[in-house]
Amino acid sequence: MLYCKRNNQEGCSVTVHSHYTEKPYSITEYYKMAPGLNNKVEKDGVSAKVTSIHMSNPHLNSMKEDILYHFDLGTVSHDLPAMFGDVKFVCVGGSPWRMKSFIQYIAGELGLGDPNADYPNICAGTDRYSMYKAGPVLSVSHGMGIPSIAIMLHELIKLLYHAKCTNVTVLRIGTSGGIGLEPGTVVITKQSVDALFKPQFELVILGKTVVRSTDLDEELAQQLLQCSKEIDEFKTVIGNTMCTTDFYEGQARLDGAFCSYTEKEKLSYLKDAYEAGVKNIEMESSVFAAMCKLSGIRAAVVCVTLLNRLEGDQISSSHDVLVNYQQRPQKLVGYFIRKQLQV
Repeated sequence: MLYCKRNNQEGCSVTVHSHYTEKPYSITEYYKMAPGLNNKVEKDGVSAKVTSIHMSNPHLNSMKEDILYHFDLGTVSHDLPAMFGDVKFVCVGGSPWRMKSFIQYIAGELGLGDPNADYPNICAGTDRYSMYKAGPVLSVSHGMGIPSIAIMLHELIKLLYHAKCTNVTVLRIGTSGGIGLEPGTVVITKQSVDALFKPQFELVILGKTVVRSTDLDEELAQQLLQCSKEIDEFKTVIGNTMCTTDFYEGQARLDGAFCSYTEKEKLSYLKDAYEAGVKNIEMESSVFAAMCKLSGIRAAVVCVTLLNRLEGDQISSSHDVLVNYQQRPQKLVGYFIRKQLQV
C-alpha cells in the first residue's frame, strides 16, 4: 500500500507497471513524455505506459515545503519541475570528481554541450553531495557507504517525485573489488547480497528489523550486457554483488588496523562468496537496489573491479591504469543512454 498524492488519498493501492518497447525513444520523444502530458505514448503503433516515481510517506503531503537539505534544494525555494522534469536517466557514483567527469563525457556523447565546459554544481550550496545536469541526464555523487548513499537516495527520489519525472532509469557506476575476475572487468549486478550472501537489505526502524528485497531489473542488466558486447573493448559479466558495511574487516581484508582472522580463513570466506555467485564487493548496492525497487525505479549497478581479492587486498595498479578502469562503467552507461535515445 502506498500513499497516492495525486488522488489525495492515504493508503490507496498503487501498482507499478512498466513497459519498454524494443525500439528506444529519441531525445524528442523522451521530452514528449514529460510530466503533465498523457500517460501513454505511441511508438510505432505500440502503447507504452508511463512509469511514475512512487513514495510511501503520507506526512509529505501535509508539509508546506519539503526541504532537500543535503541538496540545498526545496519545493518552495526552487521550481523543481522546471529544473528537473525532463530527467530520464540518473547516474550516481561515490566521487564528486567522477560524477562531474561523467556529465562532461555524456554531454559530449549526446551532443548536448561542450565536454570541456565547466558544468555548474547544482548543489553548490552544500558540501555533502554534488549534482550536474545535461539535458535528460542527471549526475549525482553519493559518497562512500550505505548511510551516505541512503541519505542521498531519499532526497533524490523525492526530487524526482516533486519534479514529476516519469520513466526514469537510475544507474550506479563505480569501482569494486573482484572475486575470481581479472582487474578491469565490469560487473553488472544481478542481485545485491549481504555479508552472509543473502539477497536482502536490513534496516532497523523503531527498534524493529525491516528486511527489503535487493533484486534489480533483469531486463536492464541484459541490455547493458548487450551494450558491452557491442562496444567490445573490455570484459563484462553479470553476477551477484556483495555489499558490506566496512572496507576492511567487513570485506575480509588483512591490511586494516585490526584483523582477527588468518589468511586461510579469509580465502575460505571469499571462495564461499564466489561459490554463492558473488563476482565483486562494494558498499552501496544493497540499499540502492532496495530503495529503487520500493520507488518503482528501473535501476542497475555497474562497477569495475580494481583487483582480484583472491590474489591480494591492496590496489597496486598505476594511476593511468586505474583511470582507464574507472572510465569503463562510464563508457558502458554512456553507450547505453546514447542507444536508448538513438543519438
